[in-house]
Amino acid sequence: MEGNQHTHTHDHHHEHGPAPTGNEHRHRSAGSRLGRLRHRLAHALAPHSHEAADKVDSAMETSREGMRTLWISLGVLGATTVVQALIVALSGSVALLGDTIHNAADALTAVPLGTAFLLGRRAANRRYTYGYGRAEDLAGILIVATIAASAALAAWVAVDRLLNPRDITHLWAVSAAALTGFIGNEWVARYRIRTGRKIGSAALVADGLHARTDGFTSLAVLLGSGGAALGWQVSDPVVGLLITAAILFVLKDAAREVYRRLMDSVDPSLVTTAESALQGVEGVRGIGPVRMRWIGHALRAEVDIVVDAHLTVVQAHELAVAAEHVLIHAVPRLTAATVHTDHAPATGADPHAALAHHAGRRRGDVYGG
Repeated sequence: MEGNQHTHTHDHHHEHGPAPTGNEHRHRSAGSRLGRLRHRLAHALAPHSHEAADKVDSAMETSREGMRTLWISLGVLGATTVVQALIVALSGSVALLGDTIHNAADALTAVPLGTAFLLGRRAANRRYTYGYGRAEDLAGILIVATIAASAALAAWVAVDRLLNPRDITHLWAVSAAALTGFIGNEWVARYRIRTGRKIGSAALVADGLHARTDGFTSLAVLLGSGGAALGWQVSDPVVGLLITAAILFVLKDAAREVYRRLMDSVDPSLVTTAESALQGVEGVRGIGPVRMRWIGHALRAEVDIVVDAHLTVVQAHELAVAAEHVLIHAVPRLTAATVHTDHAPATGADPHAALAHHAGRRRGDVYGG
């Protein structure tokens, strides 16, 4: 049951041990009432809502933070690219030219990712019933492709320099430009990865990893120019090939991040947290499958709970709402949960027997039937 328009309360009792007696019962009851009072007071002093409009506002806020990160990193990489382009014109360094191209390409990845953030703000409709949050996953694919292209370009430049050695002039300027490129890219990488993890954007994390690959390439130019200063012309292309290998490792991590998001992968600890939270809801006798998926920066969940068979529809609904409320508070970035209530079968019969012949549609049976 969707809880977007329900009024939630926290009048839950979380003890499941043997019933106490005598003074122990009175002390425990008093402590329980005091605990519930503290919980309600804290809940009242920290206003929040689970209305659909508030969830849209939260999504827009994360998108704004992502856009701010993109604009700032675009400015930093843009300035770095301009500086490096001037040094390329002065020195004729092919390695630095490749690094400049990398930085320009990294800055341009802000275009698909920014477009995805803007699309993610659009409200759900009858065709895209979950909204447009998955646009970031598509942007992630483009970013991974850009990282792969950067690796190919780095390899090509390194091999070309190995086959056609050239002297590099103004080595001090090349070294300074390479160091500037490394510092700029590493700063942008840390900023993007930190924001991406904060707002739950796998695409922004992948874009940060991409910036880190370009930083490695800049470092290769710095090391290569140092070797050239010592008369080792081969040092520049050899280091370039080593950095290409490092870029491929980063590409693997970025591709895995985007692949997991496309395959609806979540951290298993989130499932454990959800199960633990549901076990603390008074009236929940058992827990069935717990499913989660990322949609943009937010998580959605589908869970099964087992309740007493004698509950009325209203009571079962209230229990489902309470379960959703607990989940939203327990699981970070969870905005909604669909809670399915099963009753404990009195005769051992499967309550989902009518669905048994529909392959793939039957819900998991917590009783092993």
